[in-house]
Amino acid sequence: MADPATAQRSLEAVFAAVRSQTAFEETVDRLGTAIKLGLLAPGTRLPPERELCSQLGIARSTLRQALTALTESGMLYAVRGRGGGTFVSDPLPPADAPSAELLATWREACDMRLAIEFAVAALAAERADPADLVPLAALVSRMDDLLDRYDAYRQADVRFHIGLAEVTGSARLVAAATESQGEMTDLISHIPHPHEVLAHANAQHAQLLTAIRKNDAPRALGIVSDHLHGTEHILAGLMRGA
Repeated sequence: MADPATAQRSLEAVFAAVRSQTAFEETVDRLGTAIKLGLLAPGTRLPPERELCSQLGIARSTLRQALTALTESGMLYAVRGRGGGTFVSDPLPPADAPSAELLATWREACDMRLAIEFAVAALAAERADPADLVPLAALVSRMDDLLDRYDAYRQADVRFHIGLAEVTGSARLVAAATESQGEMTDLISHIPHPHEVLAHANAQHAQLLTAIRKNDAPRALGIVSDHLHGTEHILAGLMRGA
């Protein structure tokens, strides 16, 4: 299981007040990202509408439109009567084939992730308290046991990277890291995830934590660069053939 405190802080970022002029679209994106990343796991019951509206700072009509859109996409379903509510679908619908927009912008998404993860690594190496890294080490250990279960591995992977952002103490970096993870989930759902690749990636997670514990920012940045460019090289091969 992922650290409950980490999951709760990530959900607080998801449910922060919506400030976009297109509140409907941002609400759909915010909730959809939380579902894709496993922050709202399959079978999870969403908070009551009044509570969600208060947290997101939106009108009930906007929330209901967003919930309807996500229900129509197959990501949510509603149950009426006692014990009812709105729930995350279990199982979730399969990922769509890469869209033309995704194929055109995948490298920009990788560039943005690299910028965010560099900032996270540098600040984490400077600011992280050793106690902050304990739940992240537990996630690395858990991922070692999930190398043949990609969906569960990916959820732990997401929590690891968002958890690193959280130890910087920057709420904006947490929000940016969460959004970036959502974009990357759309991309990497279309590439293979063999046991050996996941094992190598998780070894890099462990190395990154070691560098951060030692306040070694240059080493941390080098590991992040290798970690992210590995994924980018795989995506480059996929997108050229798409």
